[in-house]
Amino acid sequence: MTRSVLKFIDGPAVASAAAENLLKELGGLLATQAEVHLSITGGTVGILTLVKIAEHQRSADLAWNRVHIWWGDERFVAADSADRNAVQAREALLNALPLDPNKIHEFPAFDPTSQATIAEQLDSAAAAFEDHVAAFITPGQTQPRFDITILGMGPDGHIDSLFPGSAQPGKSVVIMAEHNSPKPPPQRLTFSYEAVNNSTHVWFVVAGADKADAVSVVFGADATSLPAGRVSGLKQTVWFIDDAAAALI
Repeated sequence: MTRSVLKFIDGPAVASAAAENLLKELGGLLATQAEVHLSITGGTVGILTLVKIAEHQRSADLAWNRVHIWWGDERFVAADSADRNAVQAREALLNALPLDPNKIHEFPAFDPTSQATIAEQLDSAAAAFEDHVAAFITPGQTQPRFDITILGMGPDGHIDSLFPGSAQPGKSVVIMAEHNSPKPPPQRLTFSYEAVNNSTHVWFVVAGADKADAVSVVFGADATSLPAGRVSGLKQTVWFIDDAAAALI
């Protein structure tokens, strides 16, 4: 596995570069395999990356109907909530693409009309989505394989809804229910560390001075003390990062 760092002047430049490289990588993958599994992320830079993809002329030439779209995590709110990563992604990019609806894999949403408590719904949703993902796991394996996973990172070093101090389940766990996220909303669904680490390529898109301390830890001797330091691609890990976030490395 190789790790590369690509530095840019600011967040929009990070998003533009990530979009450019993603379209090139997807094109290459689709030339050699029938389908591609892409896991995308929310957050400011993550969503801006999707906007930049939508604006790029190469996007129109891509066989998007052969691309599976996944999310690394999701806020457990109503399906039409603007807080959902999936809603933001659809508005930024997905609604404009000729995607196969059967290849869009949204996490379950909270049902405000249900008689079940939100905690009960969350656990049920995690189990149901784990069953959904199971159909895409190669026999004999315990985790799905993503071709490319895009990750943001919080100032505390969290990725997806995997926060510092949160439990690390066994290697067979794919989907985790987070009942008490330190960031609102407290209820979330997320892929596990093991699932993220079963990605061929992991690309971080990170910008802002508030990320500098966490970045310095991830690139230091105590990297695994933060969630972002516990994940890497099987083949390649790339950090698309701006000068402010990289100031301490």
